[in-house]
Amino acid sequence: MLKKINETIAFLESKVTQKPEIGIILGTGLGGLVNEITVQQRIPYQTIPNFPVSTVVGHNGQLIFGTMSGKSIVAMQGRFHYYEGYTMQELTFPVYIMKFLGIRTLILSNASGGVNPHFEVGDIMVIEDHINLIKDNPLIGKNYDEIGTRFPDMSNAYDKQLIKKAFEIADKQSINLQRGVYAAVSGPTYETPAEYRYIRSIGADAVGMSTVPEVIAARHIGLQCFAVSVISDLGVQGKIVEISHKHVIDAASAVEPVMTSLIRQLIADFPPIN
Repeated sequence: MLKKINETIAFLESKVTQKPEIGIILGTGLGGLVNEITVQQRIPYQTIPNFPVSTVVGHNGQLIFGTMSGKSIVAMQGRFHYYEGYTMQELTFPVYIMKFLGIRTLILSNASGGVNPHFEVGDIMVIEDHINLIKDNPLIGKNYDEIGTRFPDMSNAYDKQLIKKAFEIADKQSINLQRGVYAAVSGPTYETPAEYRYIRSIGADAVGMSTVPEVIAARHIGLQCFAVSVISDLGVQGKIVEISHKHVIDAASAVEPVMTSLIRQLIADFPPIN
């Protein structure tokens, strides 16, 4: 793993001179946030040594370096998923790369199914906690102490100060934010009504197929995390309808400008690196 990290970092540093301070992972239908970035360099995943390649519609598959709200950022326009056949270590590899490039904060977005009966399609949920139902963990296997601790604490997986700041911004911008627990499943099938009921019964407010592996990896290496989930469909009794991937993309894209405004201001309010 260390050899692969060093190879990838050497390649990227030969292409890009900037040192990013914030990393962004953009989820299904939410890649338009890159339009807010003053882009300095776009690097397709397939050209980066040891990098996975996006195989899902709505995930463009490029690493973008630039600035946003006065901060230096690196953004993944397209993420990787367990259901694509990647191991948990492969799909979280980019998180380690962003850390070694210099980021201190990771911002993540996704589209998910709402199981909280108070949610509606188009709501934005700030993730306060998660439940890993993928039944795998990116930290299984050999641990490299020079990268992170063997047993990471997850009691503050989603940074409480960033969550507080997000709600302050939302209040000023008249954005109606929800908050809740995100359950991660392997996919690629959408949930059955019985599965929706089960996920709700164990304490989740939304369910999706991403984010949790990346957050586990991020906490392993000491990154602070902030994540938002766009509710693209409902897994609530009486509101369950047949959905498709296009449906999810369209629903996420519709609310993308609001999410973009929130994240743009959140990044602007980050304190500068000393």
